[in-house]
Amino acid sequence: MNPKIADFGLARLFKPDETQADTSRVVGTYGYMAPEYVRHGHFSIKLDAFSFGVLVLEIVTGQENKCFQHGGSSEYLLSFVSIISFHQT
Repeated sequence: MNPKIADFGLARLFKPDETQADTSRVVGTYGYMAPEYVRHGHFSIKLDAFSFGVLVLEIVTGQENKCFQHGGSSEYLLSFVSIISFHQT
């Protein structure tokens, strides 16, 4: 994996009493954006934690969050981790 750090200029300032907001213009890299942002344009300070978690999963597993081969089938890393988590509970 080759590390890439970029600033897409997507940052928004919240008003002092806000911690979340909505947008009709969803931009970013699929696979690293939180589901609530992709589906509904709802963003908050929690989105960075989701994206960081995806990066940590990539580092720990050595797999990219794209289609990868596992056990003869293609899966996305987040789906694979969800399945493992579900079966361990």
